Amino acid sequence: MNIHFIQHEIFEAPGAYLEWARERKHNSTFSKVYENQPLPETVDNIDLLIVMGGPQSPHTTKEDCPHFDAKAEIALIQKAIHANKAVVGVCLGSQLIGEAFGANFEHSPEKEIGVFPIRLTEDGLMDKKINHFGSSLPVGHWHNDMPGLTPQSKVLATSIGCPRQIVAYNNLVYGFQCHMEFTPEVVALLIAEELDFLTNNTIHRYVQKPDEIRNHDFREMNEMLFQFLDKLATEYLCCQ
Repeated sequence: MNIHFIQHEIFEAPGAYLEWARERKHNSTFSKVYENQPLPETVDNIDLLIVMGGPQSPHTTKEDCPHFDAKAEIALIQKAIHANKAVVGVCLGSQLIGEAFGANFEHSPEKEIGVFPIRLTEDGLMDKKINHFGSSLPVGHWHNDMPGLTPQSKVLATSIGCPRQIVAYNNLVYGFQCHMEFTPEVVALLIAEELDFLTNNTIHRYVQKPDEIRNHDFREMNEMLFQFLDKLATEYLCCQ
């Protein structure tokens, strides 16, 4: 498979998503927009589009962040959806997917940073691509927003702090507000970016301290993510 990553910042690295692609010997290409690398003009050579997270929102303008073009990314996601490509969005990426379907992102009830459990909904337990997660699974979080919903979308997982952790927009398009790609290396980059806030936070109840985040074992969530991606890839290939 040909996997294309859109990466918005160096500290929002693909982590376990890229590890999965390498282990399965898929071809990976990148649009590292923080380095002003261009987005693909077409999706003809893309099988799976993975849109990573970032501190931006879908409403961030070019004036606010010159290297981030929300409208262009939304247009690319729409091309992928219309071409029946597989699409996965992470955090900001999940919100951009919602926008591509015409659903506006919203602020989450709580800011969540660290590792907290998600719980699968009834739809989640029936979804064959993620029901191996079990009823509850500890996963990574680093967000303040959440993706919008369409009449056809299904919320597959929630957390105490956020009611939209995993959203299925159709059988090939999934939004993950949560971060199952966390590895020690990815977490180190994120912590370095927000060290002062994490160290001094006394307001947000679902924001963990740096050492607490570092001490988590991310291997279980990574393996669950690998299985999801395997199932998504199989379904995509069966549809071709």
